[in-house]
Amino acid sequence: MSSSTESRRREVLHAIVGDYIKTHEPVGSKALLERHQLGVSSATIRNDMAVLESEGLIAQPHSSSGRVPTEAGYRQFVDSLREIKPLSQAEHRAMLTFLEGGVDLEDVLRRSVRLLAQLTKQAAVVQMPNLKVSRVKHCEVVALSPVRLLLVLITDNGRVDQRNVELDAVIEPEDTARLRDLLNNALSGQTMAQASQRLAELVESAPLDIRHHVLRAATTLIETLVDQPSDRLIMAGTSNLTRVARDFPEGLPSILEALEEQVVVLKLLARLPDQGNVSVVIGEENEEDQLRSASVVATAYGSLEAALGGLGVVGPTYMDYSGTISKVSAVATYVSDILAGE
Repeated sequence: MSSSTESRRREVLHAIVGDYIKTHEPVGSKALLERHQLGVSSATIRNDMAVLESEGLIAQPHSSSGRVPTEAGYRQFVDSLREIKPLSQAEHRAMLTFLEGGVDLEDVLRRSVRLLAQLTKQAAVVQMPNLKVSRVKHCEVVALSPVRLLLVLITDNGRVDQRNVELDAVIEPEDTARLRDLLNNALSGQTMAQASQRLAELVESAPLDIRHHVLRAATTLIETLVDQPSDRLIMAGTSNLTRVARDFPEGLPSILEALEEQVVVLKLLARLPDQGNVSVVIGEENEEDQLRSASVVATAYGSLEAALGGLGVVGPTYMDYSGTISKVSAVATYVSDILAGE
């Protein structure tokens, strides 16, 4: 087969995928000739479609209908994308303005998923930064009552976690300040792995008169934050999926259940490529059964030193891959820049 024939058939496949994404209707040879300048006869187009069908790249849902892309067809389409749809200047400005309005890290991430869901008309997910790669920036200690403290742990990527500590004795105001200083001297600049060891050492070396308070605070931090860093998903746009429920052959409930349970999506986001690259997983390529009737487009965000988490969208296999890849990539870049203070 000549390279020109192969190139034309790839063009026909791209046209079928593009038209099906736009119309959600099977695509016939006549429609292809009317919509695209393919420069060949209808007989040649029908022959090309027959070859593409024999290769498993397109399928005919009904004997009298046109063709629709298969998952293999979408995969070939995605792999051959040379150009990703660029965002307009207006889209760039609106995106950046909206994300920069976030008051803290969690607000920025919540804005990012709302924005992605709105831009792509899919369900969007973002993972809160993994504490394992974070360093402690500050630990604030607030007395809620004479026998209850609030610990606020702030990491270098802007994540804020709070825990209450019940004391076994009254703590004086000046001892609250001493406890704060002791915790910060031990924890500031430490990774979570290092923090656990430093807290254990602090309990041993703390002044005797407040050691019991140090023990309660250190135990709470180790048990709830340091040794068990919580991965958490923020979601938006799941209602977008209910509007296209008929397009999930295995049924929408399993996909919504996977999003709700979070574990499935967190496992997926843990396998993301390096920052700057976008992962596209189509239908049966998903390792998790619950997502095998959907496609997932996702990427990592973070700093040059380490990825802090992942973000992306979940939707039907006929999604606009080029546009979705562009939007997921742009949002991840902006989130990373904002976290870096750029």
